[in-house]
Formats: sequence, structure tokens, C-alpha cells
Amino acid sequence: MLPLSLLRAASGSPMLVELKSGDTYNGRLVNCDGWMNMNLRDVVCTSADGDKFWRMRECYVRGSSVKYVRLPDEVWDKVP
Repeated sequence: MLPLSLLRAASGSPMLVELKSGDTYNGRLVNCDGWMNMNLRDVVCTSADGDKFWRMRECYVRGSSVKYVRLPDEVWDKVP
């Protein structure tokens, strides 16, 4: 299974994205492209040290800055 297939199947699902900088973004995946760039909505961003939080309606995450992504288990069943 390719990571892009998994991400595309996760469209509309809640997810956590941790960046290489240590910041985390919790939100719902709107869409992603071939470079793993992602649009998220209803996002809560947490700073790397965990002291600061931001709520954003929508955000764009560049794929090259992603360290890892956590998805719900139900997404595995949606992958073609």
C-alpha cells in the first residue's frame, strides 16, 4: 500500500500531523496532492514545547516538512 493511497482514502477523517520542527496539527483532512501537501480544516496547532495552542479554521501543511501522520484505524478499510 502506498502512503498517498492511504492519505487520499483519509479525506474527511480526523488526523494528527507532526512536523519536523515538533509542532503538531490536529484537524480533518480536506485533500492532499502527490507531494503529500495537505489541507486541513478545524485545526488545533500545538507548539513543539507544548506551551502554546492555536485554533485555525483551515491550514496548509507542506509535505516536505511532515515527520509523521497519525490516522484513525477505520481509514485502513477505505484504501482501494
